[in-house]
Amino acid sequence: MSEIRMTGEMRTDWDCEVTGLPAQHWGEAVFRIGDEELVLEVSVEDNVIVALMAGEDVAWKGTLKGLKKLLKGEIKAR
Repeated sequence: MSEIRMTGEMRTDWDCEVTGLPAQHWGEAVFRIGDEELVLEVSVEDNVIVALMAGEDVAWKGTLKGLKKLLKGEIKAR
């Protein structure tokens, strides 16, 4: 059996919860808001890679370290 390197959880304000979703390489969460999609993808290959997509033409992809720096205002998005 393959190694579980990451687990996922999902919770909503309607008291719905899913926990312990196993993944060896990557996981993706997709939220649909009307005609829009908000996607969070996490890959746990060599480095932890995070991708955020808002619709089809807006995206950010980088390392988890880079995302933390971006959110702290230490670096600017391209």
